[in-house]
Amino acid sequence: MSRQKNQSNKGHGVSKGKEREPRTLIRFKTALMNTLMDVLRHRPGWVEVKDEGEWDFYWCDVSWLRENFDHTYMDEHVRISHFRNHYELTRKNYMVKNLKRFRKQLEREAGKVEAAKCDFFPKTFEMPCEYHLFVEEFRKNPGITWIMKPVARSQGKGIFLFRRLKDIMDWRKGTVGKKLTIVEAQPARTNVNPSASHDTKSSDDQKEEIPVENYVAQRYVENPYLIGGRKFDLRVYVLVMSYIPLRAWLYRDGFARFSNTRFTLSSIDDHYVHLTNVAVQKTSPDYHPKKGCKWMLQRFRQYLASKHGPEAVETLFSDMDNIFIKSLQSVQKVIISDKHCFELYGYDILIDQDLKPWLLEVNASPSLTASSQEDYELKTCLLEDTLHVVDMEARLTGKEKRIGGFDLMWNDGPVSREEGPSDPSGMGNFVTNTHLGMPSQTDSEWDRNIIGSAGGRGGGAAWDSSEIM
Repeated sequence: MSRQKNQSNKGHGVSKGKEREPRTLIRFKTALMNTLMDVLRHRPGWVEVKDEGEWDFYWCDVSWLRENFDHTYMDEHVRISHFRNHYELTRKNYMVKNLKRFRKQLEREAGKVEAAKCDFFPKTFEMPCEYHLFVEEFRKNPGITWIMKPVARSQGKGIFLFRRLKDIMDWRKGTVGKKLTIVEAQPARTNVNPSASHDTKSSDDQKEEIPVENYVAQRYVENPYLIGGRKFDLRVYVLVMSYIPLRAWLYRDGFARFSNTRFTLSSIDDHYVHLTNVAVQKTSPDYHPKKGCKWMLQRFRQYLASKHGPEAVETLFSDMDNIFIKSLQSVQKVIISDKHCFELYGYDILIDQDLKPWLLEVNASPSLTASSQEDYELKTCLLEDTLHVVDMEARLTGKEKRIGGFDLMWNDGPVSREEGPSDPSGMGNFVTNTHLGMPSQTDSEWDRNIIGSAGGRGGGAAWDSSEIM
């Protein structure tokens, strides 16, 4: 159960090594009225808790986490849907800072070749604090396109593209008018690791100064891979159950999100061309609500294989695996790894014309609202499988490498597709246990016994490529 902390509470949990007891009644709580609520209410043995009732499982929003996490006592079995300082990975500026720091660490410890495996995010500067560094870089490459993104907003809000320094100077003047203190409207970061080297101000300082919304200026990928002449990005789901040790699962299904308008660099002010967010695209005059703007990842993978061959596709998806692992490792020592926490991340990946994947951002609260029937089926299966992995009922053995559509890709080290001990040294035929964009139908004994009649798997029907041309 969960309750407010008081003096009588000695701490969390039970004695080390004691097995979790199976539970037949799970009290859940959530404020999200979308696909998630449908899944939770239909899960056998799960009962919704209202208001201040005690709960066993809480799919909370990040604002509740910020205000209540440190004041809530949780028994051993209780689970909550975010890590305390999730923003180390999910805020655009912190994500880039952590990746840059991790890259330098790898170069010191393992050499330049290993460090180069972190070169999957565009050149980025935090604004306004790195404004002068940005200007220096901008003048080295005149005429290229840059994109400005607010560090803590979503759904495409506040984003704009630019090519002239005057545009960024106009933006900077606007921030100066709000008192340029580089203080963000956010919770102070927990100083878990001094090597993170991000300064925080006291709460008193934050009260005295007017917050300034920080942005990142990022080099725009001007050569995106196009299908039907349209830009797209990929939404991929990664479930992290622990950071110490790192234990992460990759979901087989996901989708490509397309823009509604053909790509061109001649109109950088047109958001319908450059932003693939559904929240943006659904406001387009020619948006088709039933068809939407999505392909399931399975169809996307098949399309690429038909155009470039299976070997090129394997390399691309292996490069994406590298993005997931390296990004998680970059925050592994910074994130507070509480045993009560898990996190379902939504990764946004852009592919360029050379089939190189770029990490755009990581979302702590990926949209669970369906934009179509196909989208609803995907997110229903995703959430059901997430609950299977979280395992409130304590039915798993801990040895599973696949649960529903999730594949265990990292368990304090890379996980092999083959049975037996892992051989990540490269001397053998080690293949990582990931199957992104592959069929997720299964008839395994685990699925028959545990999932039962939870519903079918797979992405359902997808567009033909002609439908977006």
